[in-house]
Amino acid sequence: MRPSPKVLFLDKAHPFLENRLTELGFECHTDTVSPKTEVAKIVPGFAGIVMRSRFSIDRAFLENATGLVFLAREGVGLEHIDVAFAESLGIRVLASPEGSRDTVAEHTIGLLLCLMNHLSRADRQVRSGQWVREANRAVELKGKTVGILGYGNMGTAFARRLQGFGVKTLAYDKFKTGYGDAFAEEADLDRLFEEADVLSLHIPYSPENHYFINGAFLKNFRKNIFLVNTARGLVLNTDDLVAHLKSGKVLGAALDVLEYEETSFDKFRLEKLPPAFGHLTSAENVVLSPHIAGWSFESKEKHARVLAEKIEKLMLRPDF
Repeated sequence: MRPSPKVLFLDKAHPFLENRLTELGFECHTDTVSPKTEVAKIVPGFAGIVMRSRFSIDRAFLENATGLVFLAREGVGLEHIDVAFAESLGIRVLASPEGSRDTVAEHTIGLLLCLMNHLSRADRQVRSGQWVREANRAVELKGKTVGILGYGNMGTAFARRLQGFGVKTLAYDKFKTGYGDAFAEEADLDRLFEEADVLSLHIPYSPENHYFINGAFLKNFRKNIFLVNTARGLVLNTDDLVAHLKSGKVLGAALDVLEYEETSFDKFRLEKLPPAFGHLTSAENVVLSPHIAGWSFESKEKHARVLAEKIEKLMLRPDF
């Protein structure tokens, strides 16, 4: 009798995933604490790995994973996995961006409204006994043009949430053509630069997207803009953003992600406070959250359901 294939959970997932994989005949194991060197010793015995971003999956690790059939990433970004090398070994790399697109879209809306209505600043002032009205006069979203950079799962979900606000929505995606729909018009970068009042970032991190939004990019906008980043910190040059916040080209920024995060996204790589980060934390036209745009109780279960479905489909392959 063929032994049950084993799956190793490197991070704690929603119980639905382990329960479903058990129903499908997998033997599930969990190790959320061992360092990478120890996990590498046992990985040859596993057909699958389920993880978020606890450590990187590089060439050396994959070469040792001789029985691995799939790597299931609970979440969106794959920058910590050598996807090309994994696929060259016949290992299928799965992700679950569908699981968090709704909560990312809602969080992006929340950040944008918080920024344009000065809600964080007003809250702090009232708590400290200040009653400031005129200086907290809002800028309406209605009538503005919102530019969406990246029109995948997150960008399209955000565009849907913008319906009802009375905005024009433009989307640019360098990997697609013919993607305009009822929620956003397809546009090139020149049109975004010409028309956008708001820029929302929804592009993945990759070496070619490193600092994709930099000083030269921001200078191209004809208007002064509001900027929201719920994508990845390293697609945005923080020093350049701060320079444009100081000049007024960027009217305000709402950031759920920062370039100073470690690969696991659980903490900062800050030995000492960089001047740019110091400005972000003190500026009144900046709203910050700790990489939680995709974190909701609902998205945790959705990620599990999406991965369970993709793994089940993978099992139907004749070479599984």
